Amino acid sequence: MKKKYVCVLIIGGMLFLSACSLRSDAADLYKKENPLEVDITVPDVISTDEPFIVQAVLSRADVKIESADFVHFEILKQDGSFRLPMEEATSIKDGLYEMELYLDEDGLYYLDVHAGFRGSIVNPRQQFIVGELTESELEALKNGTVADQELPSKHH
Repeated sequence: MKKKYVCVLIIGGMLFLSACSLRSDAADLYKKENPLEVDITVPDVISTDEPFIVQAVLSRADVKIESADFVHFEILKQDGSFRLPMEEATSIKDGLYEMELYLDEDGLYYLDVHAGFRGSIVNPRQQFIVGELTESELEALKNGTVADQELPSKHH
């Protein structure tokens, strides 16, 4: 009787373990993420009192996004003394979005791009310089990008 019991246990255990084997295509069964990517461009030299253009190219899996749900640009000065609220960027072509800006104060600024497409939302930040920097701005530049929580900001 004990031999039958042991035999049933072994067969049952083998059946149980074989049911738990890993499928070779298991990774293909899960949703694969294709995050929204943003490539931001600002001019290398920006002077006060002269208009300039900032651009963002949106893509997903190397395909340009021409009809994003939204693309907004927001400008913040490093010391918090200036904020240009979010404004909708203009769609040019092939996933290129841009906006013409005009800043009348020298300083260290940040361009925040708020973009969304089919449920994927990104908010990259690009640092740029207008004119000459003060000593405190040079020090901030040497120390790296200011953390988001240190800049006054609003969510949309």
